[in-house]
Amino acid sequence: MKTKWTLSLNGSKKWDKKNRLMKLLLLSWKNIISKPLSTLLSVLLLALGVGLIAFLLLLNKQTTEKFERNQGGVDLVLGAKGSPLQLILASIYHIDNPTGNIPLKSARPFLNPKHPLVKMAVPLALGDSYKAYRIVGTNKDYLKVYDATIGEGKLWQKDFEVTIGAKVADLTGLKIGDEFNSAHGLGDAIMEHEDHPYRVVGILKKSKTVLDQLILTNIESVWASHADHAPAPSKGHEGEDHHHDHAHDGHEHHDHDHAAHAEIDDEDKEITSLLVFYKNKTDFRALNLPNNINKNTDMQAANPAYQTARLFEMMGVGERALRFLAYAIVFVSALSVFISLFSSLKDRRYELAIMRVMGGSRGKLFGLLTLEGVLLALVGGILGILLAHIGMEVLARYMQDAYQYSFTGRDFLSAEWLLLLAALMIGFLSALIPAVQASKTDISRTLSKT
Repeated sequence: MKTKWTLSLNGSKKWDKKNRLMKLLLLSWKNIISKPLSTLLSVLLLALGVGLIAFLLLLNKQTTEKFERNQGGVDLVLGAKGSPLQLILASIYHIDNPTGNIPLKSARPFLNPKHPLVKMAVPLALGDSYKAYRIVGTNKDYLKVYDATIGEGKLWQKDFEVTIGAKVADLTGLKIGDEFNSAHGLGDAIMEHEDHPYRVVGILKKSKTVLDQLILTNIESVWASHADHAPAPSKGHEGEDHHHDHAHDGHEHHDHDHAAHAEIDDEDKEITSLLVFYKNKTDFRALNLPNNINKNTDMQAANPAYQTARLFEMMGVGERALRFLAYAIVFVSALSVFISLFSSLKDRRYELAIMRVMGGSRGKLFGLLTLEGVLLALVGGILGILLAHIGMEVLARYMQDAYQYSFTGRDFLSAEWLLLLAALMIGFLSALIPAVQASKTDISRTLSKT
């Protein structure tokens, strides 16, 4: 019987402690909402600061991941003279227009499997698109760059057959067997190639790389679609074995079915760029190769790693400015919380003295004020993180329409928990001085003045 009474008493003590904490929370919340304007200002300032930092974290993480994944280990990109950064953006990330074309004969030595420095070279022929999704003339080695595999159907075999990325299939509604006409240029259609419809024969598995947003075919199809008076290709039958996998080994195939290719003189053939992979990245000859190409040929050699680092450095200036602005806003919000709580002490001294008379300890008064600061910071921090994700979702739609790149505001980072914890710490520190002042309330002096 004694044991049962003890357990009941302990349970009652625990309940009483929990009940007092809930009352303290309720009292703190009522004090906060009793000053709506100052509370709103403090919460909004903190939300803006936290939201901006969270937004930058989200944007930086997703951008870095996409650039690193899409780089695909490419060591060098060869293309026409011009901006090396533009060449990289067009050839690897497919978010800019090419710098021009280069003669196939200039690129042919790098397509030779016996090249002493080059392990693999993947040719790209760009220029057309469908509903802003780029059509890329290339060979099957391009799939190896991103370890891509077929999801439905098959890889392109004959001219004007295409294998499309998973994202292209989802957003355009294209399916196996569908035909479409390409448009000249990227983005808004400038001119459609109505004489050369492409036919979808396969859809790649989703790879979370740039391949998801590309339409792949062979280079001969791109050449034929731009050749003057080139006749439309015969579609043939599924089982016919007359596919064109051009430039896989650097040699041309002249046994094509239609006359379009025969009419294109070898000297006039061009590609947009060449993705080069070294046999040995530490070979000093490989390190000197870009400089030799830039000085001694009509082509330009651009280093993806270097150009991407330059791009992030340029972007970093703006990011650092925004981050500094976010820190300044957070500091101002902390100051706002401090001023709000400190200025309210004068009006609440009588209330705090009554709490002491009713049995409230100094610790309880201290806890009441710090709890108000923490609650303000909690509301501001949560609101800021929500604003960051909403902003990221809005940006994702813009990036989708402008560049066909997928961003999302639905992913949450572990760093956001640390950011929220930092916000709570800011709220606690902002309320610390007012809380100490409240705990030192002189009961007799305060009540004697009333």
